[in-house]
Amino acid sequence: MPRITYITADGAAREVDVEEGATVMEGAKIHNVPGMDADCGGACACSTCHVYVAPDWLARLPEKGPMEDDMLDFAVDRNERSRLACQLRVGPECDGLVVHMPERQF
Repeated sequence: MPRITYITADGAAREVDVEEGATVMEGAKIHNVPGMDADCGGACACSTCHVYVAPDWLARLPEKGPMEDDMLDFAVDRNERSRLACQLRVGPECDGLVVHMPERQF
């Protein structure tokens, strides 16, 4: 299983194994990672699964789709590393992915 590291807003790292086919959001929810609200349950209808992708991973992930990009307009402190975790599907290529949780989701 791919291993993903979630860095919480207070700087604590949580490395967890996430099943292939799940999303980065689902991995955080299953493993009770603090700071992942995911109010819409993964429907890309809110921005409460906002994460910051580690800089060295930006080019390795699929580009944002237009719906994700629009929803990120509602994220607090959006920047060039912002992604919605519900839109990041986990595959073997995600092994070692690092995402940072924002201080708050809304």
